[in-house]
Amino acid sequence: MSFQNPATQERVLYQADPNVVTTLRSIRDRVYHITSTHVNRRVRVQSLDGNTYEGVIVHVDSRHVYLMVPHPSVQRAFFGPSEAAILTLVLFELLVIVLLA
Repeated sequence: MSFQNPATQERVLYQADPNVVTTLRSIRDRVYHITSTHVNRRVRVQSLDGNTYEGVIVHVDSRHVYLMVPHPSVQRAFFGPSEAAILTLVLFELLVIVLLA
């Protein structure tokens, strides 16, 4: 019985272009800075897939923005003790962020 090393059978299916990686990191860092300076502010966010959300930014980390929405109509939210829900959105998937009054 022979045993083959799994590493010899690996093949790369996709590898991002280094320039794309640099661009994505730059976008993520810029969106992080913008959203982190607007915590507790009401915004409208549009994502790459065309979804639009309105809510309050409650937290931001290096990869995500957490948006509290008043009347959850999506199932991807984390529900709290009230009628509100927290959506987790990926920073580099956001196309538009509008500050609402």
